[in-house]
Amino acid sequence: MDEKQKQLKKWIDESDNIVFFGGAGVSTESGIPDFRSENGIFHAINEYGVRPEVILSHTFFEQNPEVFFKYYKKTLLYPDAKPNDCHKALARLEEMGKLKAVITQNIDGLHQMAGSKKVLELHGSVHRNYCQKCHKCYSAEEILAAAGIPRCTCGGLIKPDVVLYEEQLDSETIDESLNAIIDADMLIIAGTSLTVYPAASLIHYFHGRYLVLINRDPTPMDDKTSLTLHSKVGEVLSQIIVR
Repeated sequence: MDEKQKQLKKWIDESDNIVFFGGAGVSTESGIPDFRSENGIFHAINEYGVRPEVILSHTFFEQNPEVFFKYYKKTLLYPDAKPNDCHKALARLEEMGKLKAVITQNIDGLHQMAGSKKVLELHGSVHRNYCQKCHKCYSAEEILAAAGIPRCTCGGLIKPDVVLYEEQLDSETIDESLNAIIDADMLIIAGTSLTVYPAASLIHYFHGRYLVLINRDPTPMDDKTSLTLHSKVGEVLSQIIVR
């Protein structure tokens, strides 16, 4: 354990109201690639002729559902993905009574799978899908198994409960996230470039003692934190939070 990790462990030991704010880098350690990465953007343009932000927009979903679901199933659904060391460490920290909330930009449900109870999903979840006509619910497995465009038994188009581009974030989830960050004495930001808004703007409401950033690559917040670690978040937390 290096000096920065020792400092982080000390602060975690001292804190009783910790909030974790995570992005795509949390799930890449589970084998789920970031579709916003250069490889992800290249794949979308090369295969579909447009950027992923266009395919994952509300307009594209409505106008080109067949292409949308082809991309969605191939790029965003990973049924075999398992929680990694980060997910497991956070669940343990919650068990200890220290972690009060996980705020995630991810839609894969891995935090819940690891055992976390208080998870605020800013961008929704692939595990919830509903018919736009009768509101019947469907699982991610049913969406994955559907041929072509997933249709409800009533004939309606099924939509994943994920926030597409052009759509608003859920106001209740935003309010809960804001309150958690405002009340926190420690905020750990990890696996995010902090360039996806409005989600990234939430961290500006933190006024607690310790602001920690863990990310492999530099971010706009690197020089504004109490501590910045350029590392994989799973490797860091697994050494600090152990069973």
